[in-house]
Amino acid sequence: MELNEWYSKGMSAKRYIENMTEHKENLQHIYENFSISADNRLEKKPLRVIVLTEDWCGDAMLNVPILLRIAEQTDIQTSFLLRDSNLELMDQYLTNGKSRSIPVFIFIDENGNEVANWGPRAPELQARVDKLFADLPSKDAPNYEEKWKETLVTITKTYREDDNVWNDVYESIIIALEQANTE
Repeated sequence: MELNEWYSKGMSAKRYIENMTEHKENLQHIYENFSISADNRLEKKPLRVIVLTEDWCGDAMLNVPILLRIAEQTDIQTSFLLRDSNLELMDQYLTNGKSRSIPVFIFIDENGNEVANWGPRAPELQARVDKLFADLPSKDAPNYEEKWKETLVTITKTYREDDNVWNDVYESIIIALEQANTE
C-alpha cells in the first residue's frame, strides 16, 4: 500500500483522542499547556502526516499533542493509525531496524511522497530515558519489577509536567521538518 492509501485509512486526531482509554488526561494536559511562540521556522506547507501510535504509549502521550500544535500552526493535516492494527506500515519504520517503537510521524507531500519521518523520541529525551533504564537493577533482581514500575511513573510524570521536555520534542520535530525542506 502506498502512503496516500495509508493516510486515507487513518482517523482524525479528534476521533483518536475521543477513543483513548489510557493517557488521555495526560495528553490533553500537555496539549492545553504547550504553546508555540512566534517561530519563523514554521512555514505553512502542503504537507500531511501519518501518525502511527497507540494510546497506552507514554511517548505518544508526550509527542502527539506537540505534533498537533505544530500541525495547527503550519496547516499540516493529520491522520492517525493504530500501530497494532497496521503492522505492515509499522514494520517499514522500525527503530534501530528491530523495534516497533512509537509514535512514528511520517510526513508526506501532496503526492504522497515521504519528505520526513520522526520518532519515537527526541534525542535528548532518549538519552535521559536510556540513563533511567540503565540504572535499573538486573532483570533477575528481586526488586526489578518494583523499580521498573517506579521508573515508568517517573517518566510519565516528567513527560506530563516538564516543559523543557516538551520543548526538546518540539525542537526535534522542527529540525526533522527543516531537513525535509532542504533535501
